[in-house]
Amino acid sequence: MYTISPLSNVDYLEMIEVWEASVRATHDFLPEARMLELKPLILDQYFDAVQLFGVKEDGKLLGFLGIHETDIEMLFIRPDARRKGVGKALLLHAIENLYCTKVDVNEQNPQAVDFYLYMGFQIVGRSPLDGQGEPYPILHLSLS
Repeated sequence: MYTISPLSNVDYLEMIEVWEASVRATHDFLPEARMLELKPLILDQYFDAVQLFGVKEDGKLLGFLGIHETDIEMLFIRPDARRKGVGKALLLHAIENLYCTKVDVNEQNPQAVDFYLYMGFQIVGRSPLDGQGEPYPILHLSLS
């Protein structure tokens, strides 16, 4: 249904817009100050550290995926494109074509947790702090 294509640094500005809109829609636990701290890190460091793939429709980025080895590092969908199969298409691309089997998810983001559980992932661990050492618990999920 959707075509998945590689993304590059020419897509970064639109990707950071999708990231911010998606985080605002799903990460209500994250204070504004923390979002403002994360945004330049995502844009200047994290995008460069992963392979990026996206779904575009009429030239507009609907969502994107970032992977590193067999880990899904990021999956963000534009709020108006949610529940239309974009996330599922990107996740299946990661699993079936890129052999991804692991993902970390904010425990306080129940929509994401439920999505990955529905897609066959299982919780295999939990960390009380996120990757930056902040008190946002992370669930470690894996395909069985």
